[in-house]
Amino acid sequence: MNFLKRVLVIALALFLAGFVMSRMNGFEITANGWVHYSVMAIILAILQAILLPLLKTMTCGLVILTMGLFSLVLNALVFWLASNISTKLLGGGFNITSFWPALVGSLIVSLATMLFAPKNKRKQERED
Repeated sequence: MNFLKRVLVIALALFLAGFVMSRMNGFEITANGWVHYSVMAIILAILQAILLPLLKTMTCGLVILTMGLFSLVLNALVFWLASNISTKLLGGGFNITSFWPALVGSLIVSLATMLFAPKNKRKQERED
C-alpha cells in the first residue's frame, strides 16, 4: 500500500514538475495524460528504490567530498533515465535533453516525496 501511495505522490509531483518546467530549454512534454505520468511514476519509484541506493553506494566518496551535493546529480540522472525509459515505452511523455530540467524535475519530485509520501513502518516504530 505504501508503494501505491508513493507512486501517487510521484505522479502528482510529475504533473507539477511538468507545469513548472514547461518553458525550460531541453524539456518538452510530447504526450500529456495520466497514463504517461503514472507509468513514469512507477518507473521512477522502482529506479529510486533499486538503482539510486546502488549509485549512492558506488559514489559515496564523491558524495562525502561534495558534502552531499553529488546526490542531487545522482537524483537528476535517475530522473532523466526514468523519462527516457517511459518515453521509449509509451512513445511520449517527458522528453529531457539537458541536465538542468532533469535537476529541477528531480528536486520537485524529491521534495514532494519527502513531504507527502508515507514513512517506512520500521522508522515509525523506532520513533514511537
